Amino acid sequence: MTRAEAAPVDLLAARRPADRGLWVLWRRFRRNRLALAALTFLVTVHGLAVLAPVLAPFDPEHIDLLSQFAPPSREHLLGTDETGRDVLSRILFGARTSLAVGLLSMAVAISVGTILGALSGFYGRLAEAVIMRFTDGMLTVPTFFLALLVLAVFGSNLANVILTIGLTGWMVVARVVRAEVLRTLPLEFVLASRALGAREARTLARHLVPQAIPAVIVAATLGVAYAVLTESALSYLGLGVQPPTPTWGNMLTGAQQYVWKTPTLALYPGALIMGTVLSYNALGDALSDTLDPRQAGS
Repeated sequence: MTRAEAAPVDLLAARRPADRGLWVLWRRFRRNRLALAALTFLVTVHGLAVLAPVLAPFDPEHIDLLSQFAPPSREHLLGTDETGRDVLSRILFGARTSLAVGLLSMAVAISVGTILGALSGFYGRLAEAVIMRFTDGMLTVPTFFLALLVLAVFGSNLANVILTIGLTGWMVVARVVRAEVLRTLPLEFVLASRALGAREARTLARHLVPQAIPAVIVAATLGVAYAVLTESALSYLGLGVQPPTPTWGNMLTGAQQYVWKTPTLALYPGALIMGTVLSYNALGDALSDTLDPRQAGS
């Protein structure tokens, strides 16, 4: 067979490096059955949250005092709460709020942490000293109690909850990004970019920060779990998102007085909080193993 005849076969057999790399990562990830189960659970929960306006049989804030503590039935699949509100509808809409707080809070934390960590690692010296000492100082502060203080002073609306959780959870991301920037800074392609006269902002944004993306993804999955748990704890203490807007945390608050009379009122949101947090943790651990270059040959 001539070289011209063999070329089409080689072209069909070869895949793009990016596609092949993603396929290898997926094969490595799917070996972890716990991670697959966690991913399935999270996709299901987030899908239900997005479709809550379509799937919810009732308005989650509709009160019917004649139907208090109704047992599960064809009309109310999970029963009703202490004011006659449909539990299933409140769980679905509560998922929208709780998950939105978790995801948006982590988006804030990733943005702040990535910027500060990248600047610290890239410029070094004074910038690194100031940013890292501030980061270390923030890590010594009990962030949950700081969040309680901030929300007690400025109010506990949805925007304040998101900003408070996000601005008290960026420190780990900053340290991770700084470490990745320091690791990448001496490599040849970064030196070549500088030698060609690329601006510092371009070198940082195009060559250094993208190298930290795998580590940031892992930190983000673990951070979402922390944010969901923190929002639930704040709502349980009355300083999170305020009723009548449903969240899993304030549903637990409303159910605590009736835990012996109707334990399912606390069981449903509690189980979802636990399942979501554990699933995000399992997903983060699996992504850490999957994206680890040392696992490439295993």
